[in-house]
Amino acid sequence: MLIKVADDKQPQIDALGALLGRPDVEATTRKLIDQEIRTMRAGAKGERDAAYEIDFQYRDRDSYMVIHDLRIEFGGRVAQIDHLLINRVLDVWVCETKAFSEGVKINEYGEWFRYGWGRAHGMASPVEQNRRHVAVLGDVFDKGPITLPRRLVRLKPTLLPVVLVSNDARIDRPKTKAAAARVDGLDTVIKVEQLVRTIERRFDDRNVVGMVSKLVGAETIERIARELVAMHMPANVDWAGKFGLSAAPTVTPPTAVESASSHQRSSSPIPLACETCGRPVSEKVEAYSREHADRFGGQVLCWDCQRKASRHPAT
Repeated sequence: MLIKVADDKQPQIDALGALLGRPDVEATTRKLIDQEIRTMRAGAKGERDAAYEIDFQYRDRDSYMVIHDLRIEFGGRVAQIDHLLINRVLDVWVCETKAFSEGVKINEYGEWFRYGWGRAHGMASPVEQNRRHVAVLGDVFDKGPITLPRRLVRLKPTLLPVVLVSNDARIDRPKTKAAAARVDGLDTVIKVEQLVRTIERRFDDRNVVGMVSKLVGAETIERIARELVAMHMPANVDWAGKFGLSAAPTVTPPTAVESASSHQRSSSPIPLACETCGRPVSEKVEAYSREHADRFGGQVLCWDCQRKASRHPAT
């Protein structure tokens, strides 16, 4: 059952786009903002792709509760969870989604590198990032407001972290089994399309008696899911502050010369023009035209047009 969809990321992207339009943003900062926008768009696409795969399998099944984009603050720490699945044996799958356009490499020391522009760039480990989310979620279940079922004792969910990599991304792992075995958490890194099989394999490998002892009703896991969603706190990012900008665009005050010129332009009267030929006329010519309005038909005329009007008066 689908409990929560992902929050709309477009307002955040629009806020970043507004920063790009500010005149006080330097070229270096502009590049950083542009990179943030591209990263956010790629991340949102990766999350949508993963959500599609998850929803296709689980959104209409009462035995699973699906939550997308859950952000919880608890005990002074934050967990930003891309996707969460809860089933009736209280397995809680905590999914961290990563979108890589060209692929990713994980070496024998557990270090992560993103491929791009013909080379590998170091990046933070999503495995460690997801572990921090699991730690916060564990505290929520242990000490938070979530009502867990009881048998003789209070049943505790089993938290299962996975890192979901987009299906078309390349994943380079350590070359040998021995080297791969030394990388803690490497087995939790899978393609999105492998999630369903990974969950099914978990059932295949479990002890049936132990699994049945934790079996709860669909209404119980729905209540747990809704209590988690009630804790959701969308991020309120001060994007201007993040990039060292003021809340409002900085306007450079005009120089004394510019101010004087502007004042002169604003205080100067708009020059009058002849209403027949369009030539500018002086105040003296204007005054003469108005004094002889009956002769010139009430129009303001230049000297030449006045003479023509005098020779050919209107009938």
